[in-house]
Amino acid sequence: MTAAQADLPAEFRKMPEGLRIDRPEVADGAALWHLAKNSGTLDLNSSYSYLLWCRDFARTSAVARDAQGTPVGFVTGYVRPERPRTLLIWQVAVDEAHRGRGLAAALLDGLTARLAEESTQAPTALETTITPGNTASERLFASYARRHGATVEREVLFGTAHFPDGPHEPEVLHRIGPLSL
Repeated sequence: MTAAQADLPAEFRKMPEGLRIDRPEVADGAALWHLAKNSGTLDLNSSYSYLLWCRDFARTSAVARDAQGTPVGFVTGYVRPERPRTLLIWQVAVDEAHRGRGLAAALLDGLTARLAEESTQAPTALETTITPGNTASERLFASYARRHGATVEREVLFGTAHFPDGPHEPEVLHRIGPLSL
């Protein structure tokens, strides 16, 4: 068990499929970039940004590893500066071979449980943006809300006119809270 795994609550240290969840490390940046690239749905950021994410936002992110320690899923997030009790989830990705087993849900649950345990200011809300039609993400966050006794409010955060790089679907903000962690 790595030091990062020891930081997680016991129920989230090992997955039933033989996977484990811990904090990302800089060495995971390339693998997270590949997972995002191969997801088929995520906006791909530069490989540099995934390296920085693993360095600067490891506390508010989680990675799922297989028995060999290879990342097979991740969730990246950050605490909103103007709302320190709100965790914004940036991206969630699971390798195609591991989809349909509840890994994305376990990553979200594990991350928020870890943050609740290690902070005197546990998150009371979770936010994410979802492009309309991304049914898998909508289901993931609706089920998270149900598991944590929260409601989901939706509003357009960025409309098509906000994007300078051509036609883009609007991004709908999903605000989940209050959380029972």
